[in-house]
Amino acid sequence: MEKHYLTDKYHPLPEGYKPADLVRAPVPFLAPVNDMKRYISVVVYDPIRKLFHACAKDGLSLMGISAFRAFERQKEIYENSVRKRGREYTSKRIAYPGTSEHQTGLAIDVSCAAVDYDLVEEFEYTDEGMWLKKHAHEFGFVFSFTRENEEYTGYINEPWHIRYQCEEARFYDGD
Repeated sequence: MEKHYLTDKYHPLPEGYKPADLVRAPVPFLAPVNDMKRYISVVVYDPIRKLFHACAKDGLSLMGISAFRAFERQKEIYENSVRKRGREYTSKRIAYPGTSEHQTGLAIDVSCAAVDYDLVEEFEYTDEGMWLKKHAHEFGFVFSFTRENEEYTGYINEPWHIRYQCEEARFYDGD
């Protein structure tokens, strides 16, 4: 059985860590078909499919924006942001390489047409964002970065970012 890990600013994953059970997510994405950002851990496959289906059944349309992200890609994003916006801005918005939930294969960023598929706080007030907030937990997902936990996580509110609560997932301890 594949091990699944959690991560945060205090519990980094090793540079080369990549889940062995990545599969293409069965939901609409803006990314090209073989782009790794469309991939998720297999344990997320059914829950994310069911979440998107239920949302569509209620007449709404979510779009996948980014799921799996390798350490190297996170490093590019982080360093680019530091160069353009500075370390203080970046540290509240972009996970340091090795600490991104996207590297676990358990997280996905979603958006909708009402905000031009951007990852912005305004998503929270769209019909899709409000639906997600009300129903994500029914499919095993949590919002990792909220106003309420900003002091602990160190990240701004990200109403577009959800993580699957994989029962056996734990923080990486060097195994």
